[in-house]
Amino acid sequence: MIEHHIDIKTADGLMNTFITHPEESGPHPVVLFYMDAPGKREELHDMARRIGTVGYYVVLPNLYYRQDRDFQMVWDEEGRKRMFDHMYQLTLPKIMRDTKAMLDYVREQGAADADHVGAVGYCMSGPFVIAAASEFPSDLKCAASIYGAGLVTDRDDSPHLHLGTAKGELYFACAETDQYAPREAIATLESALATSGTNYRLEWYPGTHHGFAFPQRKGMYDKAAAERHWERLFALFRRNLGDAA
Repeated sequence: MIEHHIDIKTADGLMNTFITHPEESGPHPVVLFYMDAPGKREELHDMARRIGTVGYYVVLPNLYYRQDRDFQMVWDEEGRKRMFDHMYQLTLPKIMRDTKAMLDYVREQGAADADHVGAVGYCMSGPFVIAAASEFPSDLKCAASIYGAGLVTDRDDSPHLHLGTAKGELYFACAETDQYAPREAIATLESALATSGTNYRLEWYPGTHHGFAFPQRKGMYDKAAAERHWERLFALFRRNLGDAA
């Protein structure tokens, strides 16, 4: 496997990014990996590597680069405050500018097949990947929101209001118990999906809580559910990006 820690130039600065992809048989379909609120870290690098090892060119950026290039989550009161401060400074327009920069970057990389791009986002980035699929419908062939928070808001740019412009297949993995994505919000989302004409699948993961796919999320990680989410992700990518193996 090849790994790089690079800076991608965006409209707002330099976005420090982890890249991983196979050594051979390229170019490889691209997966944009959007981090959760605790930030870009080795746990996510390992998840990106798992995607890369089956044949994808994975791009994992630090979405907090405007405020903090080196954010490391500390699970105490002060650490949570810093995390939420960073998270609340992110907006969909900012993330769409970052997405454009990532798409521009992979088009210039010989190891990347920029004609076949998918995305996955966890927690706070669930709405980011769905918005990206709507903003860049010709580029993103598929997108997956894993226990996405904020998919339904009262703002005009709420992702659930713009589903009809997405051309790629969308997948939604929902935890049974999730304070950040309550059942009433998912019901509104599913109603919008049903009337949008979008190719989608929304799936509940029984017995799980928010964060179930993260191996280091103590008390939340559910191995069986996490493996199920990997199965669904890889099937989504194969259908829409081609067989990368």
